[in-house]
Amino acid sequence: MHLELDKIASSTRNAGLSHSVVLTSEIPAERGVVLAVRVLDQKTSYNEVEDPHGRMMTIHAGDLLAGVLGGRKALRGYTGEVPTSVRVGDILHLLNKGGVIGLCSSYNPEVGPPARVEVLGAVLCVPDIGPSVPATIHEGPVKPADALPASLPPMILLAGTCMHAGKTAAACSLIRQATARGLRVGATKVTGVALRRDSLEMRDHGARVVCTFADAGLPSTCDVDPLPVARGCLQYVAERDVDLVVVELGDGLLGEYGVSELLAELGPVASGIVLSATDPVAAWGGIHLLRALNLEATVVTGPATDNAAGGLAIAHLNVPAANARTEAELLAAIVLDRIFPASPMLRVMP
Repeated sequence: MHLELDKIASSTRNAGLSHSVVLTSEIPAERGVVLAVRVLDQKTSYNEVEDPHGRMMTIHAGDLLAGVLGGRKALRGYTGEVPTSVRVGDILHLLNKGGVIGLCSSYNPEVGPPARVEVLGAVLCVPDIGPSVPATIHEGPVKPADALPASLPPMILLAGTCMHAGKTAAACSLIRQATARGLRVGATKVTGVALRRDSLEMRDHGARVVCTFADAGLPSTCDVDPLPVARGCLQYVAERDVDLVVVELGDGLLGEYGVSELLAELGPVASGIVLSATDPVAAWGGIHLLRALNLEATVVTGPATDNAAGGLAIAHLNVPAANARTEAELLAAIVLDRIFPASPMLRVMP
């Protein structure tokens, strides 16, 4: 069956789709499989999907959309998974703005019910030689790795107490400040659900090279071992002549995206850990969760530091605090000065 798509979601990026696709009714119920669906609901909120270039597109009832099968477990969004079987005509849901599609089992009232989609078929990959097969995002520019790079530049980890705790804002602030010091910065987001927005923002703030778990073939890091993909992302960035690697761990310390597993492996070799907290009690809990892994937060940032009241409360935890938006230079001084005690000469940009 031939189909002309109205919209292509960013989660499909590895598959390199055009708007003219061929569908099959034989649909593997597996994460990463590319689906064509018809949007059934006209929503007034959470009604956008990101395209492969990072632009947000408003979706309308009746739109023909390409997305990717995957799961999500978001406190402030949707919880859903890949169903055990997928057939033409099944009703599934858009789980995020990257176009990840699954069967929703729970949602946050603030975002409302997810948009329902009707499955039209799996998009076929039609090679020049060999049989056509259902397209997937499994093959991307980043290859999973069995071990961390033998040579890894200094690395800063950004972890949060929850989603929307300010991790990306802190990452971008540090990237900008490090770049202003003349450092070549690479950035990667190694957990979460597929969406280009955060990585593009890091690039906008000066990161020379950026990649995410989606570039390694995962629609999300729910219910998978995140370590091989995270190692692959670090390898990809480390090979590209950078002085510093900024690593964002999407979701929260107690979420289902593999953050604690990654902290256990990456924390001992990190040069700093930035904890983004929503409030002082969250900061307290995050510090103690890190200490349970024998790790120490270098600094606390996020909404917990939005004014003096939060900063005073955090002061009792004996960990520095700095707001990424209003105290960018202080945040950089706390984190970067311990890694690069003497500011390097500014590079001459090519």
